[in-house]
Amino acid sequence: MALDTENGIATYDAPQKDLYEVGEMPPMGHVPKQMYAWAIRRERQGEPNQAMLQEVVDVPTLDSHEVLVLVMAAGVNYNGVWAGLGVPISMFDVHKQPYHIAGSDASGIVWAVGDKVKRWKVGDEVVIHCNQDDGDDEHCNGGDPMFSDSQRIWGYETPDGSFSQFTRVQAQQLMPRPKHLTWEESACYTLTLATAYRMLFGHEPHDLKPGQNVLVWGASGGLGSYAIQLINTAGANAIGVISDESKRDFVMGLGAKGVINRNDFNCWGQLPTVNTPEYNDWLKEARKFGKAIWEITGKGVNVDMVFEHPGEKTFPVSSLVCKKGGMVVICAGTSGFNCTFDVRYMWMHQKRLQGSHFAHLKQAAAANQLMVERRLDPCMSEVFPWAELPEAHMKMYRNEHKPGNMSVLVQAPKTGLRTLEDVLDAGR
Repeated sequence: MALDTENGIATYDAPQKDLYEVGEMPPMGHVPKQMYAWAIRRERQGEPNQAMLQEVVDVPTLDSHEVLVLVMAAGVNYNGVWAGLGVPISMFDVHKQPYHIAGSDASGIVWAVGDKVKRWKVGDEVVIHCNQDDGDDEHCNGGDPMFSDSQRIWGYETPDGSFSQFTRVQAQQLMPRPKHLTWEESACYTLTLATAYRMLFGHEPHDLKPGQNVLVWGASGGLGSYAIQLINTAGANAIGVISDESKRDFVMGLGAKGVINRNDFNCWGQLPTVNTPEYNDWLKEARKFGKAIWEITGKGVNVDMVFEHPGEKTFPVSSLVCKKGGMVVICAGTSGFNCTFDVRYMWMHQKRLQGSHFAHLKQAAAANQLMVERRLDPCMSEVFPWAELPEAHMKMYRNEHKPGNMSVLVQAPKTGLRTLEDVLDAGR
């Protein structure tokens, strides 16, 4: 289908209605009154297939610096699982709204803009990063916006994420979409890629440098797959940790220098009480794991950085195997939040423990530019239709998902589409 343009905005024949079916395209820029969304309500919080229910809700209204995006596809990540479960916090205690729409990754088309938005216009194709802030304190003006008291994650700490036909975001959340990717590939990477970017490059003086060694937990997952690519791109060495031997070739194919299967060792979970027989058994096993790292890095060469996100099960080992003066950087606790470690190895070896939380716009934009320039692969593993969105989260919750990243189609009617024209043709 050939598109006409009016004032630089694509036009095509479509009826104006108050509600459109999922996959049905409204006229460019026409904002209906209502939309379909996968909503979570407090009374049904629990596993994703219980918590998420398709509802018809009002399309959000815009403030002056906000943008409405027609969602073509949305990324699946652990924020959706946590939102359903209501842990580590219930989002209803944060935003106080009657329902919650999860989803912190998306690709789509700018559909409406607030009256003070200058950088974006209706029709622009975008991806969305998930950091929001109010922009009016010292951290947002010359500092690090991630330290602002107003900092929040869209789709988790806000009620209006990407699992709906339209989503409302701040204009500063938008970035150009890589046009060589499909809508679903564009939707799957921003949250995990930008998180990995800040972890590796955002904490000076421990920002990643060529030749350094990094231990990457969960190397075949969304975070890990981007960490390995970023480490490789920077001229450093990634040592990936997996839990399934079938994932070894995938991780090595991303550019890892070596891979370790954690099931070959028995040193996981909270640290036993120091100087007990149980601790001595743990230490022997943890040192065996350290020697497996040396088989990749060289005898006696510990890693400069540990890329942490499992938390409870892995943290004691992470803090042990990191080199003197190195850094353990952690962004999550997917295996639990009670992290323990032997502090003697921390203070005497002067190691740094660093928390890291998503990324600010400059970091997200730098990471996105690498994707635009085709320096990274989105590692798209699975794409689900709209109707299977809760089940996609159940696969993640059960750790049954394939290596890489997952997306859900929203307004894109099928996979493999790269342009608005493709979408219109597929919907005919």
